[in-house]
Amino acid sequence: MEPSPGHTTAASLSPPVDFVLGATACCLACVFTNPLEVVKTRLQLQGELRPRGSYRCHYRGVLQAMVAVRRADGLRGLQKGLTAGLLYQALMNGVRFSSYSHAEGVGLTQHPGGTVAAGALAGALGAFVGSPAYLVKTHLQAQTVAAVAVGHQHNHESVSRAFGAIYREQGLLGLWRGVNGAVPRVTVGSSVQLASFASAKEWVAEQQWFKEGSWMVALTGGMISSVAVAAAMTPFDVVSTRLYNQPVDEMGMGKHYRGFFDCFAQVSGKEGILALYKGLGPAYLRLGPHTVLSLLFWDELRRFTFQQQAA
Repeated sequence: MEPSPGHTTAASLSPPVDFVLGATACCLACVFTNPLEVVKTRLQLQGELRPRGSYRCHYRGVLQAMVAVRRADGLRGLQKGLTAGLLYQALMNGVRFSSYSHAEGVGLTQHPGGTVAAGALAGALGAFVGSPAYLVKTHLQAQTVAAVAVGHQHNHESVSRAFGAIYREQGLLGLWRGVNGAVPRVTVGSSVQLASFASAKEWVAEQQWFKEGSWMVALTGGMISSVAVAAAMTPFDVVSTRLYNQPVDEMGMGKHYRGFFDCFAQVSGKEGILALYKGLGPAYLRLGPHTVLSLLFWDELRRFTFQQQAA
């Protein structure tokens, strides 16, 4: 899940401007957090459709997994799928920020529960628009040498060729395969984040651990909030990753899972309920910094843009 768009400056900007600024801010944050996204994807695919204990555990934890990726794919392997990840961040969060900005502008957030509803709707719309990029990102981040491979290997040579191959083999709708897992994931994440980030930051400020206005208040609040977000999102994230990465038959239907609920049932039934929390460590380590970095970049970009407009 990406940062809550509820963090605003005193001045309101138009939705198109917020689209550009939100997309830019989240892309900047993505550069720093993409290695954890690679690790999370590998952990979530590990053990897919195999009885517990019947496979070699290539990725045992965050640090060990990063070392394994580095050894197998080189240093650049930790940034696999970065281009697709940047495209996803730009589309998903650009739409999410601008949609929330519009909801805020028409007064939706002033009603009881309006903030959570607006965040959830904006998140669902952003997830739908960004789904093809997330699909390609997942494929690329899962690709590695056979010795440490987990999940289905699509063997795309580049982002553009991945889009082309999926379109030729599965048609336009194939680019949205797995969206039924992505929309609940982002919607839940948006709702939980919007409800927890402001409260966590307010609580940290009340403790007076840091000076008033210190960026450490937002940092600490974001890390606390990300615990709730990671706990709520990870099961949806595991299911989403499996749905996006599974191979398909000649009809474009998934070979492993029929849909969201079937995937949820298979993962929990065959791998245990804790399998739904695979990748929780890197998910948490990624969510905190990504949330804070995105909010910081977005806030500073908004402030700069407003100053330029006012000049």
